[in-house]
Amino acid sequence: MYIFPAIDLYDSKAVRLLKGDYEQMTVYSDNPVEIVRDFERNGISHMHMVDLEGAQSGDNKNFRMIAKIRDSSDIFIQLGGGIRSIEQAERYLDLGINRIILGTAAIEDESLLEKLVEKYQERIAVGVDVRDGIVKTHGWRKSTGIYLQDYCEKLNALKVRTIIATDISKDGAMTGTNITLYENLQKLTDADLVASGGIHNIEELKKVHALDLYGAIIGKAYYTGDIKLSEAVKYED
Repeated sequence: MYIFPAIDLYDSKAVRLLKGDYEQMTVYSDNPVEIVRDFERNGISHMHMVDLEGAQSGDNKNFRMIAKIRDSSDIFIQLGGGIRSIEQAERYLDLGINRIILGTAAIEDESLLEKLVEKYQERIAVGVDVRDGIVKTHGWRKSTGIYLQDYCEKLNALKVRTIIATDISKDGAMTGTNITLYENLQKLTDADLVASGGIHNIEELKKVHALDLYGAIIGKAYYTGDIKLSEAVKYED
């Protein structure tokens, strides 16, 4: 299992939202590059990054900061937020982003997802953001009315290799992750699964590790110090 510490970008700063609420935003650093350096100092090889303004509006306002982070490090970067066209996707892939994540676009433009998966294969992932069993889009603000099981069937048919799954109700709440969600997903898909949302201490990370998932995202717990990355990397295998 890979450990993916997260950087969420807003106005080129590292921030965290509470349960996806842009009105409940905490700024943790105005120097995301230094955060990436801290990841590396602690033995981290993979990271997760989201352009929150992109997720909200589709505009890639944080592109310059993303490029700066890419240029500063060889760390594996998976990036999501506002990637809704071939041009946007290829701009990030050409930049050297290792894997991009489609969220809203995967729902609203299936042909885009199909074309990108066919051309770039494992460099394309889908973010499946769920609240009460229903998939959400547009930075978690809009409900699609699509049930998780039905959506997974579609992603399987399109041969999506990686799914980043988030229980929105758990994200940033520091109340524990939704283990049942990932157990259900393991029955619904053979794609590599990355758990996101609510991993708030090492004991919670142990529970996720026991599921034998591909990866686990650590967000707010890194910034608050509740999870030390030097301890978290011990659960990579």
